[in-house]
Amino acid sequence: MGESSMMLGTRWFSGRAGLAALGARLRRVAVFGPIRQRVRIARKRVKYAPSEKLYDAFLTILAGAHGLVEINARLRSDRALQHAFGRAGCAEQSVVQETLDACTTENVARLEAALETIYRQHSRGYRRDYAGRWRVLDVGMSGLPRGPKAALATQGYFAKQRNRRGRQLGRVVAGRYAEIVADRLFHGKTRLRAALPPLVLAAEQTLGLDEAKR
Repeated sequence: MGESSMMLGTRWFSGRAGLAALGARLRRVAVFGPIRQRVRIARKRVKYAPSEKLYDAFLTILAGAHGLVEINARLRSDRALQHAFGRAGCAEQSVVQETLDACTTENVARLEAALETIYRQHSRGYRRDYAGRWRVLDVGMSGLPRGPKAALATQGYFAKQRNRRGRQLGRVVAGRYAEIVADRLFHGKTRLRAALPPLVLAAEQTLGLDEAKR
């Protein structure tokens, strides 16, 4: 499998200058650090460590990809963008997919804990003063049509798509700060009334809502 490499001192150009600027900022605050420290995926390192492959997947999402198959077109071909995010190369999309496929339930739980730490470190919502005014959270569901082999994919309601299979994505949003506090995936048939309790509990955990704040 091929790889994309970068030589020091070489100038590269990117059509995603704004995203490159964000990369410099995220490197400075080490936003991905908790994931590197906590998530240990049982995969051998050949060219890149499993955490680097997770990072490549993250960068591909930021670049606007709808699937990992777009890694080669959106990230591996953009060396300036790789450099902006501190990468000297990019794993091939099939290698990244194999790493994600190797994730266990424990890996997912550790990733959720790492994301919780990241939110607490960098969000405005977590540091909010609860004494002055009420905290308003929005909770909603979005249908995600998927193939029948996708995890949690069942027949359900998907706008303007009859007899489709997919999942439901539930999110808790701190609307004032435009921050996603928590999100969870559910079966395609799940409605908001069933998803609301676990979503509220997840938000309560992330925000550290003790009895006084609740």
